[in-house]
Amino acid sequence: MRLRTIIFSGIALALLFVSSCKNEPKPETSVDLRPNIIYILADDLGYGELGAYGQELIETPNIDALARSGMLFTQHYSSAPVCAPARYMLMTGQHSGHAHIRGNEEWRERGAVWDYIAMAKDSVLEGQRPMPETTVTLPMKLKEIGYATGMVGKWGLGAPHTHSIPTKMGFDYFYGYNCQRQAHTYYPLHLYENENRVHLNNDTVPPHTGLAADADPLDANSYANFNLNDYTPALMFEALTSFVEEQKSEPFFLYWATPIPHVAIQAPRNWVDYYRKKFGEEEPYLADNGFGYFPHQYPHAGYAAMISYLDENVGKLVAQLKEAGIYENTLIVFTSDNGPSYAGGADPAWFKSAGSLEGGFGRGKGFVYEGGIRVPMIASWPQKIKAGTVTDHISAHYDVMATLADICGFEVPDINDGISFAPTLLGEDQKEVHEFLLWEFPEYGGQVAMRMGDWKLIRQNLKSEENDPTVELYNLKTDPREQQNVAETHPEVLQAAAEIFASERTEASIEKFKVPILDQGLLNEE
Repeated sequence: MRLRTIIFSGIALALLFVSSCKNEPKPETSVDLRPNIIYILADDLGYGELGAYGQELIETPNIDALARSGMLFTQHYSSAPVCAPARYMLMTGQHSGHAHIRGNEEWRERGAVWDYIAMAKDSVLEGQRPMPETTVTLPMKLKEIGYATGMVGKWGLGAPHTHSIPTKMGFDYFYGYNCQRQAHTYYPLHLYENENRVHLNNDTVPPHTGLAADADPLDANSYANFNLNDYTPALMFEALTSFVEEQKSEPFFLYWATPIPHVAIQAPRNWVDYYRKKFGEEEPYLADNGFGYFPHQYPHAGYAAMISYLDENVGKLVAQLKEAGIYENTLIVFTSDNGPSYAGGADPAWFKSAGSLEGGFGRGKGFVYEGGIRVPMIASWPQKIKAGTVTDHISAHYDVMATLADICGFEVPDINDGISFAPTLLGEDQKEVHEFLLWEFPEYGGQVAMRMGDWKLIRQNLKSEENDPTVELYNLKTDPREQQNVAETHPEVLQAAAEIFASERTEASIEKFKVPILDQGLLNEE
């Protein structure tokens, strides 16, 4: 403890408040004052892909307007660099050292889970490995205090015919993809409404289908199979607006887990045409580079089109809230599940998708560098959040549970790693701060990261049989791009991090997620 005090002296006084704050009773919140809550989680949207965060090619005027009307976070993090674990930790308030779901796990022992046609015939093959039945989720807690709860978008935390589906995990209403593999196409054969399949007017075109062997990549007709009839973002937005209309007289929580801009690149024609004129001619993406998904004749235009389409719908939602007279007391949070993708025709270098950070393969999605886990977050609540504010408060997805507990007046579950950032939102003194943020990610060779003040520790190859574990240490204040590894000159920081890992994590309960070097307490050994 003495060693940590030396290292983190800059935040020591703030940490004195932690235990006393946790023991104070929650203030009572008037039901009449409880805000509606809309949490918008984009999929693979990079830190630099919004105009408010410096994007110069993709236009996002409506999301930028939310930033002008509220607060922009510069140091907000995903709980994990890929879909399922990030969503699990958002829903539970746990970091990845305690989480049941620590990576993507497709529950392969059921059979041909990656066979799109087989899944269409047998819904038992859909979905991911379920959460435990005892899991306590954010919507469950909000339901306890009278909120109507709805989810639209991508679930990825269970499977049909199990207990781990949205309507059995706290949501009154669900419309969207149960399975994240199905979400690899925006023109699937079906979605789910609550517990039932809703069949769509789309042909059977499995994800990762390429151009026909004799197709001309410069002929628009060659791409007809990838632009069908029922476009799921449009269907989900219709369901979303219906939920808001039906619940507008009572407090509601809406989780909009949009699949945009996760590849494949599939976007409305009007937006693609808009960006074609803006960007000019470009080389087609043929999906033959090993990263798959669907081909696209105009990949830059198509990718930008998806984000601008999402932005357009955010604007429509805000207009609906204003027309209903509930905008002023609605907390809207817009963020992303992890950093930008490098696959499927996405081009993070061309768009500068990670902003001033690095977002390509090895540094973006799937990796615990800043480009893979630092995400945009904007919060707007006209009655409470001062317009046009910017904060560098360090926070993560797993803080959302604690934050909404403060705002709405419920008790967090016993196992909770989050710290409320409600004081920051409300312009008050943020007395309680994180001593550390922790990432344990068993995929891509096995990785861990920890942020402690300005220090960022990264270790990779923890499960690799071909490569030795790495040790990297960066000072994010002076080196936010993580270019200068100073591990050799700061052994005391490495030791402090190893002590935290030893005391603040538990062994993974799913075999695929186990990291033996951590379970054996060997993180600080060479």
